Amino acid sequence: MPLSDDLPRTLLDLAVPHEDINELTAAAAQFTADPALGELLEHAARALVENIGTLDVHPAPPAPPEGLGDLERWFPVCAVLAALPRTRAYHQERNIPEDIARHTLADLGRHIALHRRRHGNGGLLTPGWLGLHARGEIYQLGRLQFQRAVLGRRTSRAARAAGLDVQPGDPCLNLHIPDFLGPLTPQACADSLTRARAFFARHFPEERHQVAVCHSWLLDEQLRDHLAEDSNIVRFQGLFRIAYRSDDPADGEPVGFVFGDPDLHVADLPRRTSLQRAVTGHLLNGGHWYVGHGWFAL
Repeated sequence: MPLSDDLPRTLLDLAVPHEDINELTAAAAQFTADPALGELLEHAARALVENIGTLDVHPAPPAPPEGLGDLERWFPVCAVLAALPRTRAYHQERNIPEDIARHTLADLGRHIALHRRRHGNGGLLTPGWLGLHARGEIYQLGRLQFQRAVLGRRTSRAARAAGLDVQPGDPCLNLHIPDFLGPLTPQACADSLTRARAFFARHFPEERHQVAVCHSWLLDEQLRDHLAEDSNIVRFQGLFRIAYRSDDPADGEPVGFVFGDPDLHVADLPRRTSLQRAVTGHLLNGGHWYVGHGWFAL
């Protein structure tokens, strides 16, 4: 864990919201002052980076001890902070440029902000997500994030049918679309892809990434029925071939991402933008949203 006097500066580098810095600094001090809590935190941090650099190894997120009150919200955040020296050492071993490392790790602050948007206080909605950052699996390159991943069975089958020589388990790049980062314009996506091709060829030359994939409600082809043909989301879909669509409805995905909470009552949601109207209108008409699984050749 960064020393108490250094921690606020570290949190600024990680884009932690200003209103959470004092509370998080105080929580970190409590964890490090109590030997029993410190041991639990060290165990969680070591688990996060135990398989650093290894693809498709996803340990369970660190579970906070029970009965700690508000400290429970900060336990997974402090685990990421305690693992930070090992993560940064891995970045240095791979010669990751400082600005890319900083922008990548700033996803911690983004997800604390997402927690605050939904619950009114700081924490992590999905603690396991930051494990990807701790283990050097994911990198922010312009508008998009790129996760070092492996091809699944159905996506690789679709790519083989299109003529690519790929198999399940081959390396691929999994695209993610972070929030709080402006519009998803075609120019921004093209810039990110250009950066990604150069970045991974240079820093992970042993991995041959032939395919980019994305698993998201943004790839539900029903969106084309509700959005303009030149909308950013429809044009983003145009990058991909759809390998398959999940069978189970995922209505909470667009509601959560667009409005901040998947459990909100749909009839009460605002409809100011075309995307808000698309998400709510489709649901109010009895429809469902699904996660689409797409790919394209790199």
